[in-house]
Amino acid sequence: MSSAPFTYVTHQQAENPDVAPSKWRVYFTAILALAALLLFARLGTRALWSSEFRWAEIAREMIATHNYFWPTINGRVYYDKPLGSYWLVVWSTYLTGGMNEEAARLPCAIAGLLAVAFVMLLARRLYDRRTALFSGVILATSFSFVFFSRHASADVETLTGELAALLLFLRNEEHQDGWWVVGLWVVMAITSLTKGLLGFVLPLMTIGVYCVLATGWTDLGDYLLTGPITARIRWIVHRNRWLFNWKSMIAIAAGVAIYYAPFSVSHETAGSEKGLQMVWRENVVRFFHPFDHRGPIYLYVYVIFALMAPWAILLPAALTEIHKRRSIGEEPARSDRFALVYFWATFIFFTLSGSRRSYYLLPILPAGAILVARLLAGGHLRSAWARRLLTFGYGLIAVAAVGGIVVLMPPGWILPGKWATLPSAPDKAVFAIGWALGVIGIIYALRRYELPRIGVSVAVVAYVMLAYIYIFAMPAADAYRGEKPLAFQVLQKLGGDTSHLAFFRTQESLFYLDPPHPLPQFERVPDLTNAIQTAGINWIILRRKDISAISVPVQVVLSEPSFPWETEDQIRNKVVLVRANP
Repeated sequence: MSSAPFTYVTHQQAENPDVAPSKWRVYFTAILALAALLLFARLGTRALWSSEFRWAEIAREMIATHNYFWPTINGRVYYDKPLGSYWLVVWSTYLTGGMNEEAARLPCAIAGLLAVAFVMLLARRLYDRRTALFSGVILATSFSFVFFSRHASADVETLTGELAALLLFLRNEEHQDGWWVVGLWVVMAITSLTKGLLGFVLPLMTIGVYCVLATGWTDLGDYLLTGPITARIRWIVHRNRWLFNWKSMIAIAAGVAIYYAPFSVSHETAGSEKGLQMVWRENVVRFFHPFDHRGPIYLYVYVIFALMAPWAILLPAALTEIHKRRSIGEEPARSDRFALVYFWATFIFFTLSGSRRSYYLLPILPAGAILVARLLAGGHLRSAWARRLLTFGYGLIAVAAVGGIVVLMPPGWILPGKWATLPSAPDKAVFAIGWALGVIGIIYALRRYELPRIGVSVAVVAYVMLAYIYIFAMPAADAYRGEKPLAFQVLQKLGGDTSHLAFFRTQESLFYLDPPHPLPQFERVPDLTNAIQTAGINWIILRRKDISAISVPVQVVLSEPSFPWETEDQIRNKVVLVRANP
């Protein structure tokens, strides 16, 4: 322990009993309530951003056309994702009173809250109530988890579905040939209908690898690497009785039927197999022969620190410690093996995929949360390296939290060039209160430097930081975004008549224009020119950089606003409304 600048309280110095059952229920509810505040507060305040337009527009067109089995954007089929996530957005409109930003994001926010509950229940089954509570707090206050839970997409829904499947398995691990396996396949099928086959692949992979490794590497070597091939196969089958039994035939049939049903209806009503073709392209072809998003093979080594911030800084210590202690005691070893399989199998799977993008790794966050919770809920550390890494990681968090006071300074004092013209931080009083709470949390940990107190300290810092960013700062920053205001200005300028309006090389503002019918959309200059000359198109929405490509005279009528801190490329990428004068 001498390697650390602070004195750790060891198991002999202070007992670390588990949380009492009565307090567990109170704390469980409190964590869900605080998570709900973080995930739902001002959920619909911000205008849609980036890929959110996809989910909102497809749901809008489903409602407009009453065709819920053929996803389109501006009338053009867009089947890159299954129908489930779009249906959830449509159903949310009954809660929000219409198709709006809140409806688009509500399914992910609900899925995020369920994920916090599921990860606590899963960690409780693996370890104890203290570890479970820390797991929920860590997941609920991880940067990208909050971001995607407040973002219209299907990523958090996949994460939540996988947690539900894993929890169902752990509840029935001792009865692997029971009827619960039907529920497992139904859960995986429903999950796969939100984003793709990951809903099947991730749970099957995690459960299968865990069952092979559940009793350790020694058994794996004794049974799998020696003896006749038939004996090895029998051993694998025995270890995975949850899959290799006659009830699984019924379960698999039910899962496949549920998954295939929407595609079948889509095929019958539209006369196209586009849905299943896109399943193959987006799940299988993308994995083995990527056609886009070709990130480097080491991408996720550093991406995870952004996805799981600020808790990822403690992840190296957690991994070091769990690898040190996992061989001590049979029961802890089994739980640790599950947590490690969950983490490493997910990491390796996405690393081996040919198509890599930062947020693809999002399903690893619950596993990371459990590992860090296991570190913080323990009474003491066995590994000297884990102590060093923990001290270093917590030191970085503490310094960053205290140094965050610079946010209250005018940008001109600390930033160079154009950055100095950025607006000051909004709601400075709110930030100051949050900063003070974070500093109090750090003092709380440093007064008695023990693991649970470190966890509480980081939780306070993370919560107030994320609450300020997502509930106050990001909504305030919407004042400097122009997509939604421009759409309303366009409608006002055109008197609500979009019959002579077209898009050129963009679809910006489509959702907010809310056209009764698809609008003409052009990528080639000759096609646009012909439409202007023969089809009565005289209003065009495009990016400023593409104005020079148009072969007929045009006049800029409306434009997204520009700001002093923006670069020339950013300004040229702004969307404008022009009037054609052929």
